[in-house]
Amino acid sequence: MIKNGGGHYLNKDMASESHHKENLHNLQLEDEGQHRNPSEVKMSQIVLPCHANHCGELSIGQLLKWMDCTACLSAERHAGCPCVTASVDDIYFEHTIGVGQVVNIKAKVNRAFNSSMEVGIEVSCEDLYSGRHWRVCQAFATFVAKRTDVQLRQVVPCTHQEQVEHSLAAERRRMRLIHHDIMQDLLNNKTFQRSISEDEALPTERTRVESVELVLPPHANHQVNTFGGQIMAWMENVATIAASRLCHDHPTLRAIDMFHFRGPSQVGDRLVLKAIVNNTFKNSMEVGVCAEAYHGDEPLRHINSAFMTFEVLDEKGRPCPLPPIKPEPQEGQRRYQEALARKKIRLDRKYIISCKQTEVPLSVPWDTSNQVYLSYNNVSALKMLAAKNNWDLCSKKNNVSLYTVEESQSLCFRVEFEMEIPAQRAFILLSDISRRHEWDQHYTLCKLLLRVDEDDFIYQVVTPSVSKGGQYQDFILLASRRPPCDSGDPYVIALRSVALPSHPPTEEFHRGECLIGFLFCPQISYYNQASPEVLPYISTDIAGLSSSFYSIFCACRQYLLDNIISTSAFTPSAL
Repeated sequence: MIKNGGGHYLNKDMASESHHKENLHNLQLEDEGQHRNPSEVKMSQIVLPCHANHCGELSIGQLLKWMDCTACLSAERHAGCPCVTASVDDIYFEHTIGVGQVVNIKAKVNRAFNSSMEVGIEVSCEDLYSGRHWRVCQAFATFVAKRTDVQLRQVVPCTHQEQVEHSLAAERRRMRLIHHDIMQDLLNNKTFQRSISEDEALPTERTRVESVELVLPPHANHQVNTFGGQIMAWMENVATIAASRLCHDHPTLRAIDMFHFRGPSQVGDRLVLKAIVNNTFKNSMEVGVCAEAYHGDEPLRHINSAFMTFEVLDEKGRPCPLPPIKPEPQEGQRRYQEALARKKIRLDRKYIISCKQTEVPLSVPWDTSNQVYLSYNNVSALKMLAAKNNWDLCSKKNNVSLYTVEESQSLCFRVEFEMEIPAQRAFILLSDISRRHEWDQHYTLCKLLLRVDEDDFIYQVVTPSVSKGGQYQDFILLASRRPPCDSGDPYVIALRSVALPSHPPTEEFHRGECLIGFLFCPQISYYNQASPEVLPYISTDIAGLSSSFYSIFCACRQYLLDNIISTSAFTPSAL
């Protein structure tokens, strides 16, 4: 028997048993591998009664402390100097962990920037009696070196998985930097605001919790600063009390939103922790927590704010409905609306980013609030496609090579050819999708619909039908271009179908979907995850019966050479 998210026992049916065996097999493969990341740190802890809550499950606060400690050791191993937690991305807790089970935590540095680094954290649970393993959660934390004179050395990825995480770390960093702007855009959108009904609503004042903690040496690290994980544990404690006051039950923590540490605290500080329910939804509630520190007579210092999502589960582990709340005037109403915005962002992130690529439809609806996540998903999908290591060479003609990789649900292909102009220049020229028809005969029309920002654009592309007398096809494509983050990174142009509300499918065209893009380093590589709309174009090439690919990319090479001395930069304007 194993526990589900609410601590209730589940039968070991064939599906779950197969899932556990697969996870165990994957973990064993990792352990048997010859390579080990130099920054990798592993921690295993058996859950004792002192680590558990009233339900006999591992306290999330205790888990957060272990995660932060493991990640900090990994960061310091890479940096060679003391490091502090700067931020942690969203964390979704998939399962609870019972007393007597073992928590396995693995942390390693995915990528280092100038003074910060991203540490990936994986948490799994092990049942010592049955030998089963299953994943509990995954997190990405940012750590900063405390010594300003330290230049962090670059991470050299050696395995396929390390290459993927190293490549995506730059895009995740981009999301963190603009997270605040996304929130503000949502809050400024008047159509997003929701009116507050006071009928049968419970006042939030009754959920308010305030507690104070004295930072003692056991709560601090070797730098005499309070452990970030300890602060998170205290915050989780007061948040749980606030949630319990609303539901009069034992809530289960499901997620913690992305948060940043605004400043340190030291031994001797008093930490004031305040929590209140910000909003309730159908089956969940958001609790906001604020941590402030002071020493002696000094004013309060804002250390951190976090937003935690709780559910209340019935005896069968199903979420129970929660009553609406009545927020306090002004500040309470602000928190109420911000909770709505965070829920929207959380759903976008979970749906677009956390799901596997095969679980997310290509044409996800685009709007200003989820643009950054779609851009991330766009770039990450292309990089993950490029990182596949089972490409088969189908044909090669005059330095134009065609590779394919066939999987159960998709056929992907890659066309590779050498560059005769600087990569930056080729990147600029091919970024302008509106000119693609000049070298690719399959592109009848490429129309710029919207300039999202300096690196993201939305186009309508029209192509002929593959059947005689058939209907023309159109694609609504989000084009995301990325210059290298470091010297070893490629230039990236990623294009993926999106659903643009202002341009729904019409009877004039058959709407298609695709995932395509370019990487420049050192040669040009073109990738395409072939959809049913695209397959007829490429089947004869893949079968070796045609050389149309060769002709197209010879035309692309000539297009680049003809425009190598052009001084015009890529600055399209929205139509």
